[in-house]
Amino acid sequence: MSEEEVRPAEPPARSRRARMPERQRGPVTLRRGQVGASTTDQRLLDTRGPSDWVHTDPWRVLRIQAEFVEGFGMLAELPAAVSVFGSSRTPVDHPDYALGSRLGAALARAGFAVITGGGPGCMEAVNRGAQQAGGLSVGLGIELPFEQRLNEWVDVGVSFRYFFARKTMFIKYAQAFVVLPGGFGTMDELFEALTLVQTGKVTSFPVVLMGSAYWQGLLDWMRDPMVAQGRISEADLRLVRCTDDIDEVVRIIQAAGVEHAQRRPRPDRVARLGDVSG
Repeated sequence: MSEEEVRPAEPPARSRRARMPERQRGPVTLRRGQVGASTTDQRLLDTRGPSDWVHTDPWRVLRIQAEFVEGFGMLAELPAAVSVFGSSRTPVDHPDYALGSRLGAALARAGFAVITGGGPGCMEAVNRGAQQAGGLSVGLGIELPFEQRLNEWVDVGVSFRYFFARKTMFIKYAQAFVVLPGGFGTMDELFEALTLVQTGKVTSFPVVLMGSAYWQGLLDWMRDPMVAQGRISEADLRLVRCTDDIDEVVRIIQAAGVEHAQRRPRPDRVARLGDVSG
């Protein structure tokens, strides 16, 4: 008899799986050394257990979900709004603060709510101008390592833990961005907006820079080397406007709103698009 004939047969795959420790945790399958001694509900109900479970990634998903639900619920009924960004470090006696206050007032008089990050500096100026002009002043705050509370000129305030949830609210509930002089946070919001417009994620969405003396160096750099080396196109450069005239800002936003309304499908066209009866 050959060696192959006396070798014991390999147990079938099903038998091997039957001997493998396995536990199902919702949609997740755990095997071998990943199977713990306790169950999820046991740990939940055991008051003597550790509390670090509230800091795990699955729990964070629920926090993230809650932030979106709270933001959507609070802001869904906003009138037409404009998100305005700028430095939190701008002093009250700085010309940029006065510019922000005049901008907020002009937007309010034109029928727009204003949305800012809710902090001090330029954000406070815009909220202040809008509120004093009788408009709706919104602040979307963010949890930071240093203390920063919503400024006193905010009528509707929502505070966030996560930047990406907050950014969604800035985009979703505004029909334009106006950007005052600012630092890293302002640049982050500016280029986020430009990327969304460039890639078609948002349409008829003007991005306006205020303060030509401050922004000119950035615009020159976008033209050369970015356009010159083919990193962006000339058309991309036209996605952003720069002005010192508040009235022009309002006109740009109003014109974009009219254009967007004209592009909306007619109700009868919507009905046909949704008709699957053939």
